[in-house]
Amino acid sequence: MVRDGYYYGFALIAVAIVVYLLTGGWGWAILPLLLAAFFLWFFRDPERAIPQGDGLVVSPADGKLTSIERITTPKGERLRISIFLSVFDVHVNRSPVSGVLREVRYQKGLFLNALNPACSEKNEQNLAVLETPEGHEVAFKQIAGLLARRIVFRPQVGDYLERGQRVGMIKFGSRVDVLLPGHAELRVKQGDRVKGGATILAQIPELILGPMLAELEVETLV
Repeated sequence: MVRDGYYYGFALIAVAIVVYLLTGGWGWAILPLLLAAFFLWFFRDPERAIPQGDGLVVSPADGKLTSIERITTPKGERLRISIFLSVFDVHVNRSPVSGVLREVRYQKGLFLNALNPACSEKNEQNLAVLETPEGHEVAFKQIAGLLARRIVFRPQVGDYLERGQRVGMIKFGSRVDVLLPGHAELRVKQGDRVKGGATILAQIPELILGPMLAELEVETLV
């Protein structure tokens, strides 16, 4: 369990005990007890079996795939996968790939509904960019939703992250976007439910450059 769960849960249990002692009954103490149970459940952090294999990209969050689309960026075509987290999902976030953390960029913003496409640009968010050992750039963005009011991200630029490693969380309903190279091969479809660190979203194949370079050399000589 994330330690925040203990803070909220035990604090509310203490409130319930105080209310019970002051009122002489459990009637008014039921509400803080129910809230304590909710927080202890919400901040759960289950262990996951991390898939092994070259080029695999795992889901950074639990939730439902609400959008899969190809977008154009200054660095070329990218595959964007959006995951919506309801208050019923595990909210611990994990690294989608192994690699060096090259950039972390936090942006203040609004708290639009996480299902609103505009939230990707306007909401409070944290972008993390990883470089894999193969030289691929994979980014994921934690986006605050209508209820979320705090984004937690612990690694620092320069850290090496393992695939499936815990990196932080978004408190309450939210969204996580994953940006992959355009040639990544999807393993999921829109509407699927995924588990952070366990579900394979895609595989990034190695580009075969040898034959292409040989052809360019021949053309240059001719």
